Amino acid sequence: MSIERELSKRSGAKCELCGAEENLKVYQVLPTRKGGLDESVFACNTCIDQIENPDNVDLNHWRCLNDSMWNENIPVQVVAWRMLSRMRAAGWPQELLDMMYLDDDTLEWAKATGEGEDDENKLVHRDSNGVVLQHGDSVVLIKDLKVKGSSMVAKQGTAVRNIRLDHENAEYIEGKVDGQQIVIITQYVKKI
Repeated sequence: MSIERELSKRSGAKCELCGAEENLKVYQVLPTRKGGLDESVFACNTCIDQIENPDNVDLNHWRCLNDSMWNENIPVQVVAWRMLSRMRAAGWPQELLDMMYLDDDTLEWAKATGEGEDDENKLVHRDSNGVVLQHGDSVVLIKDLKVKGSSMVAKQGTAVRNIRLDHENAEYIEGKVDGQQIVIITQYVKKI
């Protein structure tokens, strides 16, 4: 059975966040470890657009989190926590966050994208053009890079997919080049 059918069955053919019944699709909650059902949410285009584009957030649309934050499925809880954290300055989202409980592993996953951190403490990873990088983005190398500790040279123009962000240094990202996981300095990449 496909992930989309399993999610449709799990959700009752409704958006697991707002309850909409149209324009539903699979949304993978980043960063993923294994992918699949345990790291996905069945969501509508409106919710996905507002998750991916913080400038499009409509506070009234997300009042639905009052119900969906109690969903038994962990990916739904993670997305609810992230959206409430993003909007917490509005008041009511902070009240919901105060009621919400996530176990340590789930909370770590929810915080992996930097949501919930104060803006002054939040690490922001930017490419060579100043574009903000997120977990799971794809980048291209803009310069040949020697890989320390090996004889490998990562060539200019190489695409690096599904990057991971370093949580301690805003200048470092990780990704696979020629099947080898390497650390890359953000000033040498451009987001695709």
